[in-house]
Amino acid sequence: MRTRFMHTSDWQLGVTRQFLDADSQARWAEARFEGIRNLGRIAKEEGCEFIVVAGDVFESNQVDRRTVLKACEVMAGIPVPIYLLPANHDPLDAGSVFNSKPWRNRRPAHVHVLDVPGRSREIRPGIEVIGAPWTSKRPLMDLVAAAASGLQPATGVLRVMVGHGVVDQLSPDRDNPAVIQVADAEKALQEGRYQYLALGDRHSFTSIGTSGRIFYSGTHEAYDFDEVDPGKVLIVDLSTDGVTATPRQNGVWHFRVHEAQISTTEDVEALSRHLDAMPDKERTILKLGLVGTLGIQAYAHLEEVEEHAKDLFAAVVRSGSRSELVVMPDGADFENLSLAGFAASAVEKLRAQAQGQGTEREQATDALALLVRLVGGAA
Repeated sequence: MRTRFMHTSDWQLGVTRQFLDADSQARWAEARFEGIRNLGRIAKEEGCEFIVVAGDVFESNQVDRRTVLKACEVMAGIPVPIYLLPANHDPLDAGSVFNSKPWRNRRPAHVHVLDVPGRSREIRPGIEVIGAPWTSKRPLMDLVAAAASGLQPATGVLRVMVGHGVVDQLSPDRDNPAVIQVADAEKALQEGRYQYLALGDRHSFTSIGTSGRIFYSGTHEAYDFDEVDPGKVLIVDLSTDGVTATPRQNGVWHFRVHEAQISTTEDVEALSRHLDAMPDKERTILKLGLVGTLGIQAYAHLEEVEEHAKDLFAAVVRSGSRSELVVMPDGADFENLSLAGFAASAVEKLRAQAQGQGTEREQATDALALLVRLVGGAA
């Protein structure tokens, strides 16, 4: 007995990110749908019998009607059965998206919601899928263990358990009653209650435990900066002899972090060259971690470099607070600007404010940098 299927999770359709402008947000959102279309292409190439989505199909139960209808449209084009697990973002509560009118009216016939804990769904004789759905955002038990508790070992049957949440080996909160206990899951595997545990919640592809039968697939498209190995789906070969889970690249977006010590104009130039050399800018969200002390001239040049990058990258954001990059204006910054009268007096006032703290210092620094850029450019 054997089967091949796809394990994916955390689509989070309808998600928005505050650091993306309208154009980048639209392209990123569309990429999440296109990534699902690509799952269908991969499933066909790999000969998968079915797909399991281990939770967080939607960003929330409050996603708009268009998102639900588009999800149905995209899944309708996938050529194999799909099994969806409600989880913490879209639990089966009173307002569940899976009970909404758009979902009920447009759900493709081959798309199934794993809405009953421990209920077996037969793919074909000998192949079953079982879900551990969330019915609230704060469950009071290990849902995977609860779903497995009523299962009996069955000869000649391969079962895939689909769960969602953090496992105890990765959780900093051991008092959380919903944490999935790896020892209990591996005991259920050993007893033959199920033969593979497909997990969602962790956005990076991760193998759990020692059995070789518990995996997080990670999200199908990159979602945030802290993901280790996003944009993957798992092709799982399950048989009575064992399990092989092989990741395949699916995502096309990137979250990059670049950290640099910036203390001179040469450092700013080096940063500019690094950013120019980065590929696929229009699908890259960049976080800059800059540390150092700059004069106003160098800081003004840094602002120009960042503005240029923002025109090319999907987004550019700063890591941490502005205090990591200290701007210290000195006389040399203004010697060649030929300022006199009111302008010279304003500069001296701003320089004094730039020696202060908090918002006033930041505003004065920005004003000085803008003045240097404007006057320097005119000169």
